[in-house]
Amino acid sequence: MKEQTIPISPFAKYFYLISGFLLVAIGVIGIFLPLLPTTIFLILASICFVKSSPKANEWLRNHKVLGGYIDNYQNKTGLTRNAKIANIITLWTSISLSAFLLTEELYIRIILLTIAIGVTIHLVMIKTKKV
Repeated sequence: MKEQTIPISPFAKYFYLISGFLLVAIGVIGIFLPLLPTTIFLILASICFVKSSPKANEWLRNHKVLGGYIDNYQNKTGLTRNAKIANIITLWTSISLSAFLLTEELYIRIILLTIAIGVTIHLVMIKTKKV
């Protein structure tokens, strides 16, 4: 049985293409800001590119840095030990700086600490990739 594809309007193609690049930008920012999850934004960008531009999708999936996030997620191969350590150090550094330099509110500090603990647990539980 053949797959049927629904034609997409030129407006929708541009909308998905622009959305894809915006999601890539947010994903890149997420590499440096631990509160933004990089992988999900890159996966959403890939979905937008599939609907708008196979060439853009190939670029993303074959990108030497960004493509790895998508591959690691889809293949469930995990993160390297060094990547986990780097992520946890970056997470705690940015959370600590935010909590102690940017706010005086105790409830915000507690929220930031809770986020840091949750993300750390999540990172530790991700499969460790053998290099």
